[in-house]
Amino acid sequence: MKRWRETAAIFERVVRLADAGERAAIATVIRIDGSAYRRPGAKFLVERGGETRGGVSGGCLEADVRDNALALLPGGGSRLLHYDTGSDDETVWGLGLGCEGAVDIFVQAIGPDFPAAQALERMNAHGGFETAQPFSITTVIHGPDVGKVTLGPPADVSRAEGHVFVDALHPPPVLCIFGAGDDARPLAGLALDNGFDVTVVDHRRGYLTPERFPPPVRLVQRRSSEGVPALGKHHYAVVQTHSLQHDREWLRALLAQPLAYLGLLGPRGRREEILKQLGTAADDLYAPVGLDLGAEGPEQVAVSIVSEILAVRAGRPPLHLRDRRGGIHADD
Repeated sequence: MKRWRETAAIFERVVRLADAGERAAIATVIRIDGSAYRRPGAKFLVERGGETRGGVSGGCLEADVRDNALALLPGGGSRLLHYDTGSDDETVWGLGLGCEGAVDIFVQAIGPDFPAAQALERMNAHGGFETAQPFSITTVIHGPDVGKVTLGPPADVSRAEGHVFVDALHPPPVLCIFGAGDDARPLAGLALDNGFDVTVVDHRRGYLTPERFPPPVRLVQRRSSEGVPALGKHHYAVVQTHSLQHDREWLRALLAQPLAYLGLLGPRGRREEILKQLGTAADDLYAPVGLDLGAEGPEQVAVSIVSEILAVRAGRPPLHLRDRRGGIHADD
C-alpha cells in the first residue's frame, strides 16, 4: 500500500539524477517465498555515491544489494539476485538470518530510456478526493531484451511471469477525516505514514491550516449540507467532529456512499442516538471506531483507528501474529 508513494519518491529522484547526468541503479523485489519483510514491487535506489532510498527488506539485505548495484554502475546492465533467509548457517553469504523465506531481487542500472518521468506524471495526477489511475511497469528480467522497461495497463498484483516482471502500481487508498479537531492531527499523520492519502474536511477555515495539517494532507472546507463528491471502495472515512449535529449530517451524506470503511468516534450510546435520528441501523458502521487496544489520548486512539482500517482493508480479523498459522503475508 505504501509502494505508490515510495515509488514516486524514487522516480522523482531518478528524474533529478538524469537531469544532472548522474547514473543510478534500482533494485526491485520480484518474487518472495515464505516470510519476507517486503512484497514484490518494493524498490531500493542506489546512487553512484552510495546514497540510497527505499528498501527491499527490513535492513538485512540492503548492504549486499547496494554492493551489487554499485558494481553494475560503471558498465551498466542488470543482475538477478537470490537470497535464502532460512536458518541454515550457510545461507545468505554466510549469515543465517532465520527469517524462513526466500527473496529474488532484480537489480538494473538505469539509463535515459528508463520511463521514470512518464510514470511520475501518471502518479502525480491527483486532485481533490480523486486519485490517479493504476498502471503497470513491465521489466524484462531474462533473455536478449533484459532490462527493457515499458509502461502498460493496470495489473491486479505485482508478479514475475516467465521472462518479465509486472509491477502493478495502484494509487493509495484515501482516508477522509470529517472534523479537523486536535485529535484529527495524529490520525492524519499516522495514516500518511501507513500509505494512505489523507483529506481533512471541516467547515471551520481556522482549523484547516498547513501548520496543523502539513502537506501532503489535503484540506477541504465544506459543510455537510454541501454534500460529498462521489466516493467508492477506494475511500475510507472517519467522522469525528465532536458535534452531535455535524456528525449526524455527515453520516447522513456518507451512508449513501459505497465506502470501503466508515467509522464514527464516540461511545456506543451516542452512535445509537445518531442512528435513531437518521432512522437507520447502519450495521456496517464501525462505531465506536477503532480496535480495543485500551487506547488513551489522541495518539493512541489514532493507532486504534488505523489498525482497524488496515485489518478491514486486508480482510483479516485482528489477531496476534503469534496465533496466525502460515506465513505473515500468506493468503488465508
